[in-house]
Amino acid sequence: MKAINHYLVVEKIKTEQKKVAGLIMTEDIDEDNRYIKAKVISTGNLVEGIKDGDVIFYDKHAGHGVQYKEILYQVIKSMDVGLDLNQKPRTTN
Repeated sequence: MKAINHYLVVEKIKTEQKKVAGLIMTEDIDEDNRYIKAKVISTGNLVEGIKDGDVIFYDKHAGHGVQYKEILYQVIKSMDVGLDLNQKPRTTN
């Protein structure tokens, strides 16, 4: 499976449940968090700065699901990525 153009194929990374005031917050209930953590499976040929295997945060309202070999992947545009955790910050000289 290969993404094309400005698209990315990502797999969501399940986050652990957290407790807030004694209540267990699941991923479905956590409405304050706008971004979802995911691993990049495939990058399109026009995507810059993101590579296969990177861990990113993307807008939870972006893209659509595709099931392949019984795994649900998300297909998103590169502009929906908010953070790339594998990028090193630039240093100014």
